[in-house]
Amino acid sequence: QVQLVESGGGLVQPGGSLKLSCAASGRIFSINSMGWYRQVPGKQRELVATIEDRKEKRDYADSVKGRSTISRDYAEKAVHLQIDRLKPEDTGVYYCHTNLVPRRAGATDYAHLIMPGEDYWGQGIQVTVSS
Repeated sequence: QVQLVESGGGLVQPGGSLKLSCAASGRIFSINSMGWYRQVPGKQRELVATIEDRKEKRDYADSVKGRSTISRDYAEKAVHLQIDRLKPEDTGVYYCHTNLVPRRAGATDYAHLIMPGEDYWGQGIQVTVSS
C-alpha cells in the first residue's frame, strides 16, 4: 500500500513564502512523477507544478511560473514545492500527486519495468494567503 504524507500548509501573508512537502512510503518499485495540484471550492483540481523523475522535466502552472520551484528528494521519495510572493489567489487545498509503479509480490524487475504507473493522491493540505 502506498501513502503520501503532506506537510507545510497553513496561513501565510500576501507576499510571503511557503514550502510544501510530500513523502511517499510503502511498497514502491519506481516513481515516474510527483507534483502538486490545487483545488478551490466550485472548481476542478488544477495542476500547480509537477516533475518527471526520468528527465527531471518540470511543468508549472502559468499562475506560479517564475515564483515557484519544485524539487525532488529521491532518497526520501519526497517532493517539495516552494512558492514565493504569495497571492490571495494561491489559496486553496493543495494535493500531492504521484504516478508510480508499486512493488508487486512475485514480480520480476523486468515485469515491474513494463508495468504502467498508477496514480496516488494525498489527503490535501490547506493553504490560505490572507492578511
